[in-house]
Amino acid sequence: MPTTLTSAVTLDRVTFAWPDGTALLSEVTGAFGGGRTGLVGRNGSGKSTLLKLIAGTLAPAFGSITTAGRVDLLPQQLTLDTGRRVADLLGIGEVLGAVRAIEHGDVDERHFDTVGDDWDVEARATAALAEVGLPKGALDRAIGELSGGEAVLAALVGVRLRGAEIALLDEPTNNLDRDARARVHDLVRTWRGTLIVVSHDTALLEELDDTAELYGSELSVFGGPYSAWKAWLDTEQSAAAQAETTARQVLKREKRDRQQIESAIATRDAHGKKLAARKAAPKIVLGAMKRSAQVTAGKLRVEANEKVDAARAAVDTAGRRVRDDDTVRIDLPDPDVGTGRRIATIGDGERSWIIQGPERVALIGPNGAGKTTLLERLVASAGAAPHVPSAGSADGGGPKPGSDAASTLHSAPSDARAEAHTDRIGYLSQRVDGLEEDAAVLANIRAAAPGVGDVELRNRLARFLIRGDTVHRPVSALSGGERFRVALARLLLADPPPHLLVLDEPTNNLDLDTVDQLVEALSAYRGAVLVVSHDDAFLSRVGADLTLELREGRMTEV
Repeated sequence: MPTTLTSAVTLDRVTFAWPDGTALLSEVTGAFGGGRTGLVGRNGSGKSTLLKLIAGTLAPAFGSITTAGRVDLLPQQLTLDTGRRVADLLGIGEVLGAVRAIEHGDVDERHFDTVGDDWDVEARATAALAEVGLPKGALDRAIGELSGGEAVLAALVGVRLRGAEIALLDEPTNNLDRDARARVHDLVRTWRGTLIVVSHDTALLEELDDTAELYGSELSVFGGPYSAWKAWLDTEQSAAAQAETTARQVLKREKRDRQQIESAIATRDAHGKKLAARKAAPKIVLGAMKRSAQVTAGKLRVEANEKVDAARAAVDTAGRRVRDDDTVRIDLPDPDVGTGRRIATIGDGERSWIIQGPERVALIGPNGAGKTTLLERLVASAGAAPHVPSAGSADGGGPKPGSDAASTLHSAPSDARAEAHTDRIGYLSQRVDGLEEDAAVLANIRAAAPGVGDVELRNRLARFLIRGDTVHRPVSALSGGERFRVALARLLLADPPPHLLVLDEPTNNLDLDTVDQLVEALSAYRGAVLVVSHDDAFLSRVGADLTLELREGRMTEV
C-alpha cells in the first residue's frame, strides 16, 4: 500500500501548462522521501516535466515545490558539446584547471578561491570514472571521443561527484548496452542521498527502495520496488473492479425493488378506485383509505429512491477506483508470409543466417558493435536507404548519446553484412527519424498507406491514441511520446503490410503498458521480426527463435 515518508521534495498543488495553453500537470500534491525512488507513469503523464520543475529548469504556473537541499538533474537527452573535455561534463573543469595551475607554480589567489577544499578532485574523479569502466586519463579526453554509453556514464558520475543532496535521473539506461546498464545499476544501488529515477527499465526500478506513480496529475508513493508496487496495484484494481461489479448488482436490485413498489402502489390505487366506483364503503371510509394509501406510497417511494440514490453513489465511488485508461491497441495486418519464404540473410565474413518465414530474430551486442549500421544496410538493400541525420538536421546533428549508431556511423565493421530478399521492410530506428517534419501527422501516415482513405486512417490512428486535431499538427510540433507513436503507427499501419519488421531498441520510448501491447501484437504477427534490444525481459517475451550476437565484427549464435 502507499507509504508516508520523511519528505525531501514536497509538491503543493503544482500546475504546469505549455505556452499554447495545453495543460500537463494540474494541482499535483505529494512528496518524495529521502531515499531512492523510482517514478513511473504513462508516456505523456508529465514525469520528465516534473523532474525539470523540481530541478528549477521549468517554473510552475501555480503551486510550490520545496526541496531539502541542492538539486542536480541528469536529463533524458544529453545536450553535449563534443569538443569539451570529460572534466567539464563532470562539472570539475575549472577546479581541476586551478589545481593543476597551482601545481605548476601559478600562485594566483583566484586559483585558491576556485579550488576551495577540493584538492583531491582529480583523484576522486579518476576513481569514480574507473568505477564505471572508463580508463585512466579519461578526464582530459574530448566528449566526442567517448561512445554514447560512456558519455551517459560519465555524466552520471558527474551528478554523483557534484554531491547535490537530491539527484534526479531521467531514463538513465536508455540506449545503453548490457555492460553499461549493469554499471548504472551498480551506481544506483550504492547511491547516497535522495535519488528520484524516471525509468521504464524494470530491472533498474527493482534496485530502488520506493516506487512513485504520476497518474492523472496525482502523485502516490509506495514503499517497495516496482514488482511489489505492481503486485499491489493489480490486487487493488482487481478488488476495485469486484467492488464496482457488486455495487452495480446492488443498484440493479434496488431499481428492481423500486419498480416492484411502484407496481404494488399502482395495483393498490386501482383497487381503491374500483371500491369507490362500486361504493363498497361509506365515502368517509374510502377517503380515509385513500389518504392512508397516499401517505404509505409516499414513504415507500422516498425510501426506494433513497436506496437507489445510495446504490448509484456507491457505483460512482467504486468506479472511480477502477482505472479506465486509454491504451495503445496494436492490431497488425496479415502480411501473408509463408513458412518457407526467404526474407533476409545476415552474417559476417565466415557465417550467415537466413531469416525465413515468420521467424523472430534477436540481434544483441555492445554499443559500437555495428548493430544499427547492419540494420541500415539491410533496409538499404531492399531499395529504401534509411535516413541518417546530417549535421544540420533537426535532432541535433547526429545520433543521440548512448545510441548504437553514435559509435558505428563512421566505423562499422566491414565484414558484417545483410541482404534483403523482399522490398517490403518496415524499419523503426532508435532515432525515430524518417518522418516528414513539416508535414501533418495524417500526411505522414497517408504516405505509408496511400490506398487507405482518411477516415479509416484516422480510425487506425485512434488506436495509437492519436486523435482529434493532433492528426493535422506537423510532426515537428509533437511531444516525444506523440512522435514515437506516429512513427510506430506509420510502420505498423503500412499498406501493404511489411514482410519483415526491423525494430531498433523499440522499448526505449514506450511506457510499460504500451510495451505489453507491442509484445502481444508481435506475438500474433505472421511476418518476420528482427529486433535489436538490450532489454532482456522484452526479448524473452517476444520469444526469439534465433539470437545472434555481433561483437568486434563477428556474429555468433547465442
